[in-house]
Amino acid sequence: MSKAAPSFTCTACGATSRKWAGRCEACGAWNSIVEEAPLSSGPKGPTARGRSIALTDLSTEEAPPPRAASGIAEFDRVLGGGLVPASAILVGGDPGIGKSTLLLQAAASFARKGLSVIYISGEEASAQVRMRAQRLGLAEAPVKLGAETALRDILTTLDTERPGLAILDSIQTLWLDTVEAAPGSVSQVRASVHELVTFAKRRGVSVILVGHVTKDGQIAGPRVVEHMVDTVLYFEGERGHQFRILRAVKNRFGPADEIGVFEMTGNGLQEVSNPSALFLSARDAPAPGSAVFAGIEGTRPVLTEIQALVAPSTLGTPRRTVVGLDSGRLSTILAVLESRVGIPFTGLDVFLNVAGGLKVSEPAADLAVAAALLSAREDVAIPPDMVLFGEISLSGALRPVSQTENRLKEAAKLGFTQAALPAGSKHGADAGLRLREMADLTAFTGEMFGAG
Repeated sequence: MSKAAPSFTCTACGATSRKWAGRCEACGAWNSIVEEAPLSSGPKGPTARGRSIALTDLSTEEAPPPRAASGIAEFDRVLGGGLVPASAILVGGDPGIGKSTLLLQAAASFARKGLSVIYISGEEASAQVRMRAQRLGLAEAPVKLGAETALRDILTTLDTERPGLAILDSIQTLWLDTVEAAPGSVSQVRASVHELVTFAKRRGVSVILVGHVTKDGQIAGPRVVEHMVDTVLYFEGERGHQFRILRAVKNRFGPADEIGVFEMTGNGLQEVSNPSALFLSARDAPAPGSAVFAGIEGTRPVLTEIQALVAPSTLGTPRRTVVGLDSGRLSTILAVLESRVGIPFTGLDVFLNVAGGLKVSEPAADLAVAAALLSAREDVAIPPDMVLFGEISLSGALRPVSQTENRLKEAAKLGFTQAALPAGSKHGADAGLRLREMADLTAFTGEMFGAG
């Protein structure tokens, strides 16, 4: 029987090759290629005959998985209703954003609900974690604490204790003695996560893993890690703002793109049950350049304020500064305003911001962005009791968006009396709002600002 050919993998980017080289051809890193042992093809390898798999049809009914609620409503909401046994969850976020604080509060809450919880820190000593717990008022919570980075010792401890939940902070500090690479490398992260996910499924232990992020905001390490786990959560926010957003980008047991909103206080993270009221609470008197967008985050409607400032530029190339929105989307809206409506922004600096530190990626924000830009340019304030939403096409037409009725109901609940939206939107009950439906951006500009 022929011997399996060896495989070489780059520890920096994960690229594979058939031979060793001093420099990776994919990412250009030096001395990062290591040999990986091939799968055995002997009697116990993949060529051996296995057992038959039990198959079912699509109509087979199974009971939904049981869930353990933490009591932190925003955290449970993002998980899809609570913690599923034997699930693997990956939490990423910028340094210092509050990941460890959030998970320590969640661990204490789960433990007080009767779930056995082990918190293992690879970045901090046990004394440092206890100091944080005392500051947060969690010192009396029945959470078992450990500080270790050797994955073999961690798995042995978890196999002995058999907790309901294990939290490991973070995967970049773990190392497996069977992998010849430094902690945090691609090989170590991939092997460590594989071992932990396998253990979680085999022993019925839920595992929450903390992951560092790169400068681009992606979880550091191989992309396959996000495929291994059941749920991927990102903890977002700006350090200058007190708001924090926990967002589910993948969830096998609940809706993706669901968000939980928290406020950072001196006593830790406090959940926010009504994010719309919080994001709009600091609004001043009506001023040009301000528009309220009725958006949808996951399954919940959220109202946010979009602010714009337009000023004459002294530079050859005017500035385009965007916070909380896609800069490419801003360029598109400015081009549509100039080409289809005839309102130029040449020679003008444009600054755009989403109040409260929230990041908006919905195309439904196009109309609110255009309204804020026109309001700032024309120096005309938008009525303070109006919300706006709608997608702008390249032809200048306004396109209807989903969940119109939920957006209008949230606006009415917060005291808004009128809404600007695309014509043809399926809104059902209008919740008592005065609806101003428009077919294209030219009609909107003419009605709101007398231009176009």
